[in-house]
Amino acid sequence: MTEESTSGAGESGNPEPGLDRVRSIAVHRDDVANALEASLRSDREVVLRATPPFSGRMRARLHALDVGGGDSDGGGGESDDAADASEPLHVDPRALVAEVPSYPEVDDTAAEYPDADLESRRKRHATAVEAWRETERVGSTVEIEFDGESRAVDVTALG
Repeated sequence: MTEESTSGAGESGNPEPGLDRVRSIAVHRDDVANALEASLRSDREVVLRATPPFSGRMRARLHALDVGGGDSDGGGGESDDAADASEPLHVDPRALVAEVPSYPEVDDTAAEYPDADLESRRKRHATAVEAWRETERVGSTVEIEFDGESRAVDVTALG
């Protein structure tokens, strides 16, 4: 996830690598689908989040932001200038897919089969949702923002 450092950051008292060192992120396909579904079907802001210190074996995980736009877990860490330099990375799931497919709504699925019984409609809707989850394709890069600048980083899709 980060560039390797030959200066031994962290061992000599230097701050850990910050967000400016991130060159790639790993996301699980199910997390992207879950975040997309939650974002499309509710007013909640759901992102994929990676938290510092950033390392090569981290992945961005599902995270819901509170209504005010901050972290729902409240942070709670110590706040000095080194810690402030390494804020969590929040990635909008819509930025991870080339084209966000429209989500299959229950009414649309029911309209396709107006004569079907309730159980058949439920099964068909579940099948439509599963097909929707399989159509999302995670892209190979995503734009992240750091210190007011935007830059592309590689994306590795897991699962």
